[in-house]
Amino acid sequence: MNTANKKHTRLGIIFEFLSSMNFAITLLVAISFASVIGTVLQQNQPYNDYIIKFGPFWHEVFKTLGLYNVYGAMWFLALLVLLVLSTGVCIYRNTPTMLRDMQQFRLNVKEKSLRLMTNTQSWTSDKDSNDIDKQVQHYLNFKGFRTRVKQHDDHRVIAGMKGSWNRLGYIFTHAGIIVLCIGSFLDGSFGLTIKEWTGRIIPETRDIRADKVPATARLSPQDSLSFRGSISLQEGSSSNLVFLNIRDGYLVQELPFAIELKDFRVEHYTSGMPKSFESDLVIHDDQLDEPLKQTISVNHPLIYRGYAMYQASFGDGGSNLSIRAWPFRTQEIQAMDIKVEVKKSRVLNTLSGKYRLEIDDFNMFNIFPNTDEEKAATGKKFKNFGPSFKFKLRDASGVANEYHNYMLPVMQQGRLFFLSGMRGSVADQFRYLHIPADNNGSLNRFMAFQSLLHTSEKVKQIAKNSVKAAMSVANQTDKKMQDDVVNSMMNLITLFNQGGYIAIEADIKKKVPEDKQVNVAEAYVKILQNLLQNTYLEVLKQEGIDINKAVNNFDNQFYEDAVSAFAGIAAYGSPVYFQLADFKHRESSGIQITRHPGQNIFYLGCLMLIVGIFMMFYISYQRIWLIVKPEDGKLSLTLAGSGNRNQRDFANEFDQLAKQIVKSSS
Repeated sequence: MNTANKKHTRLGIIFEFLSSMNFAITLLVAISFASVIGTVLQQNQPYNDYIIKFGPFWHEVFKTLGLYNVYGAMWFLALLVLLVLSTGVCIYRNTPTMLRDMQQFRLNVKEKSLRLMTNTQSWTSDKDSNDIDKQVQHYLNFKGFRTRVKQHDDHRVIAGMKGSWNRLGYIFTHAGIIVLCIGSFLDGSFGLTIKEWTGRIIPETRDIRADKVPATARLSPQDSLSFRGSISLQEGSSSNLVFLNIRDGYLVQELPFAIELKDFRVEHYTSGMPKSFESDLVIHDDQLDEPLKQTISVNHPLIYRGYAMYQASFGDGGSNLSIRAWPFRTQEIQAMDIKVEVKKSRVLNTLSGKYRLEIDDFNMFNIFPNTDEEKAATGKKFKNFGPSFKFKLRDASGVANEYHNYMLPVMQQGRLFFLSGMRGSVADQFRYLHIPADNNGSLNRFMAFQSLLHTSEKVKQIAKNSVKAAMSVANQTDKKMQDDVVNSMMNLITLFNQGGYIAIEADIKKKVPEDKQVNVAEAYVKILQNLLQNTYLEVLKQEGIDINKAVNNFDNQFYEDAVSAFAGIAAYGSPVYFQLADFKHRESSGIQITRHPGQNIFYLGCLMLIVGIFMMFYISYQRIWLIVKPEDGKLSLTLAGSGNRNQRDFANEFDQLAKQIVKSSS
């Protein structure tokens, strides 16, 4: 075998492999499986989200496999290319044969071949052959067959063909797959993937202003064929930049025009949940004689120059907040008034050092489902906790806790509390500090109580008075014993102020033998409770309440709730409680902007695929042959037919054709 034949053989093997059905089905299954992953697993999210969801080990596995950007992965592109090659080879090899088959009536068929077919019938006739030809052709034409006649030396062949469009179904189906792949390539992020792979673009990971983003993380309108990004606009603002999330970073996509948000409107249900929202947009483009104005809403986008602008969300657009900062763990009771804007920050000087207050978000409504009891009492399925804001408090070392504070006191178990959630990272759930509201719905009594607890001189005097009164009842006058009890009380209140009951428990475990810890703890709790109660009575006295009378249920319950809150302040992590006093709400519109140049190509591929499948499955390709041959003064007729689908139905149809042709030729 020479070299040319070897090359031809190798090329033939490659063509045979690429055009094999097994290979094509394997590719389709792999692409389908990848598409399922890309649909179920949310794509292009920050890596931290994936780490939280899957853990470090599986995060690295999924990252290595490229599952966080399936449609932009090189292996997915390779699958599409192989599918295009496989389908293209099939079309190249089979289309010419199919097109010829659509035109060939096979008029050279042999009688012996017809007799071997499944659907065949033979008979004789005394009629004239010309009359039979005309009647048979007329009947076959009536049934939708195209016919041809050929005279041979000793016989004549009448051939009919119907449903040859079935062959085009194969071509359309395979060509549709190729067109779909081309559309997917144009609408995918393969271009960005290749540029990132070659180092021409590098996603930015720093939280910096858009004009400070380096050129390696910026895309001009010509740099990307397709993208899906988002932009948040405040009323009256405009922008020509879109942010594209790329795993743990982002890219800045420039637009060939600017988008201005003229007005944003949102309607709410009576429960406070959003009902509908829409934005009045203005497009500023040098190609326009005057700006284009249009209102967009959910499912009603604005499409301009191939860019689709969808109403996707809404959020805070930089609301102005008035905040009262109440100090914890100090005898200072005066709150500091702060004015700050959402998405901005400011430095605060506290007794615990400098902190940076970073306002992340503001929510006008917070809707939660009611409990069954609340449903029965109010008849409402949901309740609105009112306005709230989220913020971070960052210390000098850069460590920050995240907080979620509600403006208004919230009803919990029949009592009003100011709620403040705290968590150390986004992976944690908020743990809420419940600060009881006084009978005026304010923080004044609670803050006065905690301030008095941190005023050593006054607490010591309260301790002395309570010990003196107790010893007087017991007829005790030992001065040293009195001083020892007072010192114990002050030590306990100091520990409680520093770390709540946990700090007292730790001190007991450190200083007291294990077999006596329970008894000592019970004694300490009684002493501490006595001092806390007397201090609380002093707070009530300062409010003008006659403490000589019985304390009512509300004041008693307030005391218990306040002590529980004091015990949790140590774990709260903030030296200040931030109370939202007032706000000026400003909203922003979240607009999703997409560009899909391959969309129409993709639709064309879908149409071709649907038409092709319809042709292949619902159009039956049928052939009929009739051989008319003179024999012993009569005509010998042999009829046969074949169909590529629904053999049982074709057999019934052939029997009907045969009966009619036999009848007309007898």
